[in-house]
Amino acid sequence: MYAGLAAAVLALHLLWILWVMFGWVLTRGRPVLTAVHVASLVWGIIAELGPWPCPLTLAEQWLEQRAGSGGYQGGFLVHYLDRIVYPDLPEAVVGWTGAAVCVVILGVYGRRLVKWRRRT
Repeated sequence: MYAGLAAAVLALHLLWILWVMFGWVLTRGRPVLTAVHVASLVWGIIAELGPWPCPLTLAEQWLEQRAGSGGYQGGFLVHYLDRIVYPDLPEAVVGWTGAAVCVVILGVYGRRLVKWRRRT
């Protein structure tokens, strides 16, 4: 049971990462969704550069411990999801790259705001 829940949280984690990276595509003309995505980007920067771990990572680890596994050992899909969410790179590289992606996407919103203000 816990292993299945850990896999589900891992899949949710991947969906969250995809939302943070590509949510800007879905937000044009949707102010509420834009606000949610900007908040997600700010959270992404804080989570990547802050001293505390992501709550989804903590949930995954807790569920893995309850399942009695030291990591994802079963299932083809889970194995590759794990490698996508947790690439085999130094933690600092992953953190700074993730934060940089969030900053670039915030720049997209800044550009949209400037264009919108020029029109009005």
